[in-house]
Order: sequence, then structure tokens, then C-alpha cells
Amino acid sequence: MNWILLIQIAYILLVTLICFRVLYDTRSSTKALAYILFIVFVPFVGMIFYFSFGINYRKRKLYTKKLFLDEPLRIRISDKMKIYSEAIQNSGLVGEKHKTLIEYIRRSGSSPLTANNDVKLFINGEEKFPELLKALESATSHIHLEYYIYENDFTGNQVADLLIKKAKEGVEVRFMYDDFGSHGLGKTFIKKLNDAGVQTAPFYKIKWYAFANRLNYRNHRKIIVIDGTIGFVGGINMSDKYRNDLEKEAHVYWRDTHVMINGQATAYLQYLFLCDWNFSSAINFEYSEIYFPDYTAQDTIENELVQIAASGPDSMQPVILYSLLESISAAQKSIYITSPYFIPGESLMDALIIAIQSGLDVKIIVPGISDSRTVNAAASSYYTELLQYGAKIYQYNKGFVHAKTMVIDDDLAIIGSANMDYRSFDLNFEVNAMVYSKKMAAQLTEAFLKDIEVSQQIDAEVWLKRPKYSHLWEKSVKLLSPFL
Repeated sequence: MNWILLIQIAYILLVTLICFRVLYDTRSSTKALAYILFIVFVPFVGMIFYFSFGINYRKRKLYTKKLFLDEPLRIRISDKMKIYSEAIQNSGLVGEKHKTLIEYIRRSGSSPLTANNDVKLFINGEEKFPELLKALESATSHIHLEYYIYENDFTGNQVADLLIKKAKEGVEVRFMYDDFGSHGLGKTFIKKLNDAGVQTAPFYKIKWYAFANRLNYRNHRKIIVIDGTIGFVGGINMSDKYRNDLEKEAHVYWRDTHVMINGQATAYLQYLFLCDWNFSSAINFEYSEIYFPDYTAQDTIENELVQIAASGPDSMQPVILYSLLESISAAQKSIYITSPYFIPGESLMDALIIAIQSGLDVKIIVPGISDSRTVNAAASSYYTELLQYGAKIYQYNKGFVHAKTMVIDDDLAIIGSANMDYRSFDLNFEVNAMVYSKKMAAQLTEAFLKDIEVSQQIDAEVWLKRPKYSHLWEKSVKLLSPFL
């Protein structure tokens, strides 16, 4: 009996210590409470879950190597672009409305405001991939490619064959892929690239002894940099399913958005790639003018203002979340959001409700058919609250909408890899392009309104009058939102 008592006391002490760690480590009170309840009421399983998925790696040493390697590069690029960036901010090109947002991203993410950019918007993979192939063909110095999902299919091999061709021509080619998202590539595919001279690196390789942690923190970015002047960023992965111009059996129409940037903003995409590469690869490479040409002397057709917002477990703040909050707070007329996974959390919900109650036109497009029933149920609980305040929510019915975009008024367009959910804000490495442009905002608004034409608006009265068990189920699943 004494042994049983000692075990019980030891268990209570262990639970207490872990709960204290949760309180100390977890910034969100909602997440902290969820973890504590799980640990207390589900013995051992809750503890394993927390240590696998719940530790705040912004305060841990998982990315110490990455931060150490990133800092010298950040200083070099910051020094190179600081004077030019400040000149842009003081030039009168920037309106007062977004100065706070621009300064926040510059200070927190070390990402300068850039001008002298051409920005081209792509709707779906069938627009992106032909332009991508042309841009890759034009490369003379280097090609840097970083993707969450890269599949061994027609599209993946079409690009891979071109990478091999350019490597044989003497172009430096570096290919980085997320080890979880691109798990289907296989050794043969990678060997084919390596044998041709393409350098490859898996981001944060999954190993059995650290499976859960490594599975949880993924690189969700989609970045391509060509010759340091052309950059691609957005939501479209390297896969056949992201395009609708191929004949495929049982194909679901895929709606997504991407941009190509020709100009100074590419420098920060290059910086992100170099940092991620040096963290993932055994073959590091240093700052060179080859990778960061003199953008100030480059002539472009347009003069778009662009800033790159990026964050992940290696950043001290959730830069993307805070940049979205500031964007919403600066809105004066309208906020148009498209997100495949809409689990915004309390702070974004508060910002949206304030915007709605202030008379702004808030419209949100979400999937009509989600690829996750659990995520869809959690998202539905947020729809209920927003509908009560007058938000207009549309369920996309033409296929699956995977775009991650936001348009603020008529002068800010946001296109990137980040979903509006806890995972993108807290766990994944993400990147968004902030384009301060009436032209780009108009184009993205036009695409948004076309998507509304093939979407069904949720009738607030009907939605709110659904059976109570539906609302109860959604509210129950909402408790899992921090883990989804």
C-alpha cells in the first residue's frame, strides 16, 4: 500500500510540474487551459501529447542553429537595403494608412519595404506553371526552390527535368523540400537530381526518435528565386492537383493563387531561402553579391511597393498573425478574405467583429467541401459567431478553394502560404507577400468577386437555427482548434 501511495504522490507531483511548465511556456491562455485539462483528465496520454506537440519552441533551443546562422546574413542584407528602404518610406509613395504596418514588419521581421517591383498575379496552377517554366529556362546564375509539397508526377517531373537541364548548363540549382509534405518523392527522384548536379536538402528530416516534434513543425513555404531578381510565392504547391489544364481521372477543380515578383522584394525571399537552406543542408553557403544584385539600378515596367512578411518557430513573434491584425485594423471600407482553413482564434475574431460593427464590408470565402471534417466543424463554430454580427460568408462550390489571400480596401493585397489558423500562425514556417498597390488590389478583388459568383452565401438566419446538436458538436470540436 505504501508503494501505491508513493506512486500516487509521484504522479500528482509530475502532473503539477508539467502544468506549471504549460503555464510558463504557453502564451495563449486558451491553449494553456486546453493542455492542462488534457493532462489532468487523460492520464499519461495528455502528457505525451503536450511534449510532442505543445512545447513552445520559440523559447527552446530547437532552432538555435538556425537563428545563429541567420543573424549574420540578416545584418548584411539589412545594411544593404536599410537606406533605400527608408528613402522609399519617406518618398511620399507610402500612404499614412499603412505606415504602422510597414514599420511593424520592418522592425519585427527585419523585412524592408521595397519598390521597383513588377508583380504578376496567377489564378490557379494553369496560369502559374507555364510562366514558371519560362522563368526557369531564362536562368543564367542560380535557381533556388523551396516547397512544402513537391510530388513525383507530371508537373513535378516537368520542373525537375528543367532543373536538371539548367544544372548541366552550369547554373547553380538548389532544391529544398519539406520532408513531411513531400514524403512521396522517393530516393530515386532525389538521386536523379543529385546525379545531374542539383543540390538537394530535406527541411527538418523526420526521424523516428523525434517523430512527433518533427512532424509538428513544418516548412509550409512555397518559394522560388531565379538569378536573385525573379521570385515566386503563394499557395500553389508543385503537384498536378493544383492545375486544371491536365486530363486526370476524378479531378477536383482546384482554386489557388500565386504571384511572380520581378524586383527588389525578391531579396527577402532569397534571404528566407538561404536561412532555411543553411539550417537543412550540410553544405552551407554564404552571402554573395551574386545572390543579391543591385536592385536599385534595375529597371522594371511597374513600381509596385512590396514587403515580405514571414514567421515560424524561429521568429520571436508571430509576424504573420500580427501583420494581418494590423491590416484589418487599418481597413476603412472593406476586407475580403479567402482561406481554406478558417480557424482565426480570438484576436483575429475580435478584429473582424470590430470591423463589421464599424460598418466595413467584410466578406469571407471558405470551402464548400473541406478536405477535413474536423477542421470544417471547428471553422463552422467561427462562422456562427461572425454571422451573428453581420459578416458575409460564402462557401465555394466549384471545387476546393486553397487560396490564402486578403484584400484591404483598394490598396493592399496579401497573397501567401499562410492559412488563417493556429498552425500557420504558431507552428509552420510561412511567408506572405504584402503588396501595397491599387492595381494588385483591384486584380485580387476582381478574382474574389468571380469566386463569389460560384459560391453560395450562408444564410445567417437558417444557419443559426440549425439543430442545437450541430452547434454543440462544432463548439466541442472548436476546443481542439489550437491543435488542428
